Amino acid sequence: QLQLVESGGGLVQAGGSLRLSCTASRTILSSTVMGWYRQAPGKQRELVATISRGSNTNYADSVKGRFTISRDNRKNTVYLQMNALNAEDTAVYYCTADTVPRTSWGQGTQVTVSS
Repeated sequence: QLQLVESGGGLVQAGGSLRLSCTASRTILSSTVMGWYRQAPGKQRELVATISRGSNTNYADSVKGRFTISRDNRKNTVYLQMNALNAEDTAVYYCTADTVPRTSWGQGTQVTVSS
């Protein structure tokens, strides 16, 4: 079973930046869609961004222009660069990979933005 391990979360002031990383335990096909979701306290889990083959990306409206998702297939790693963070970005961030027979999820990394 694929293991996904996130890192890079932490406490940051509003307006600051963080870079999340997610490394897979084995080689992932470059065609596999990978992504980031987040869940804030008391809210449902929501999609943040996805990246498919090459540089095809998709973002939630709330993060467009501030967050950038990227991947390094040689390192089996996906990144989420987060800029201009605000309090509404506070959440646990989860990495995903659209593997078969079901999507793989990481354990999550906490991001807290202080205002």
